[in-house]
Amino acid sequence: MTRNLTATELKRLHRERRRATDERLALILEDVQNPFNVGAIVRTAAAMNVDHVWMVGATPPITHPKVQKTALGTHRYLSWTTTDAIDDAVKVARGDGYTVVGVELAEGARPMAELESSADVALVMGHEDRGLSKSALAACDQLAYIPQLGKVASLNVATAASIALYEMRRQG
Repeated sequence: MTRNLTATELKRLHRERRRATDERLALILEDVQNPFNVGAIVRTAAAMNVDHVWMVGATPPITHPKVQKTALGTHRYLSWTTTDAIDDAVKVARGDGYTVVGVELAEGARPMAELESSADVALVMGHEDRGLSKSALAACDQLAYIPQLGKVASLNVATAASIALYEMRRQG
């Protein structure tokens, strides 16, 4: 009979997968303004073992009460930095060895599953309505999008970040 895993079995399962993953993964959030979206992204980032999160521009910091409400304390598993300019975050990420990949429905973007990913990737997610700025698009090494098969043309930024983070871990 099939049963749910115990807490100990679940920790063991995740620990084994974590040991099999050498690639580093980071996030750059550019002007993601809704603190509940940021909190959901933070929670997913902690679950996907993201190494660092850059909060750029109007993105509320992890210390914001509404971010913390949605993140449910998972922020303690992440390192993070706030910065005013996307170029600063990209420069630091690239200097730390990350390939910077913008997730956006934009010209030249490739499906996430077809990315030519390097070992270490920093995903850039943009504003809930406007997406990535022109500066962010220009600063990225690659652009990727999440193919959608239904009649909906776009996803909520927290949902898109979850799918993109999962896809990068799946590839790794």
